[in-house]
Amino acid sequence: MREDCLHRSMRIGLTYDLREPYLESGLSEEETAEFDRPETIDAIAEALSALGHTICPIGGIRELVRALGGGASFDLVFNLAEGLRGTARESQVPALLDAFGIPYTFSGPLTLAMALHKSVTKTILGDLGVTTAPFIVIREQAAPIAIPIGYPLFVKPDAEGSGMGIDEESRVADRGELDRLVSRLRTWYAGPILVEPYLPGAEFTVGILGSGQAAYPLGVLEIKGRTSEDQAAYGYRAKEEYDLRIDYLLAEDERATQASDLALRAHRALNCLDASRVDIRLDREGQPSFLEINPLAGLHPVRSDLVILARARGWSYADLIRAIVESALARIHRAPNEALPVQPA
Repeated sequence: MREDCLHRSMRIGLTYDLREPYLESGLSEEETAEFDRPETIDAIAEALSALGHTICPIGGIRELVRALGGGASFDLVFNLAEGLRGTARESQVPALLDAFGIPYTFSGPLTLAMALHKSVTKTILGDLGVTTAPFIVIREQAAPIAIPIGYPLFVKPDAEGSGMGIDEESRVADRGELDRLVSRLRTWYAGPILVEPYLPGAEFTVGILGSGQAAYPLGVLEIKGRTSEDQAAYGYRAKEEYDLRIDYLLAEDERATQASDLALRAHRALNCLDASRVDIRLDREGQPSFLEINPLAGLHPVRSDLVILARARGWSYADLIRAIVESALARIHRAPNEALPVQPA
């Protein structure tokens, strides 16, 4: 692949969902947790502009439909759009871009649809030999009479991200606590609920960059809550108040190596592209177990886990954005069966 494929000036569209319009429509702070803040879009646009590209902020799926219907064209779309409705809401923008033949960063519709549903992801990865805890899914209003997993359990929405629905009460010690938590979740969440064993060991988040065999671990962060509640559950409120409640420690020991290997296997098995962030937790014996994967990892320039990890590894924000774009361009322009490694700037 010629060098100019990676470095020529391009017209890059930005797709995203901002929190403010949804907050103004009546949704809560937690219900909009996955959506972006303006400073994220500004930071990405600045990083891409510094690389010599022309940036075209678009918005979400409705704005993209209008833009494409009006004849807009892009060399590449940097996609952050999470979507609001539907069981495959994160897939809507990539599917539309595929229909128009426009390349984009990050994973395709199938991967995004699978990864949104933790139980589907765990089933696929478990079948492929990637270690993940057993689980059941509650689809009815209440929990089933028999729970074939021993307490304590960990309970969370099956198809939400950003720690939504997760707090200190997510760890349940008996049937009474389980029923109360399911009832509370049902006051705002109608989707399936995931129930799995509570894993008492350390929690890690692993950043992966690249695609296929060119993918590699950026590094591993240990997520250490400052209270017993935050150690038990890295949830929405802990993420929002991370500077007061969480310590992020760059991990480079044997535990981190095992977590990194597991995360890379998950990234490749699910055909994640360009970047992902994988959550891993150790079980009672200290063995790593897959929790979930985020193939549209947050990119807030200060508070997002992947950015915190990159910074801990000595990368600038611009380095991270450049690596993502170069990964996308490498796979878009490579010849069949050509595998190009992606490395930091």
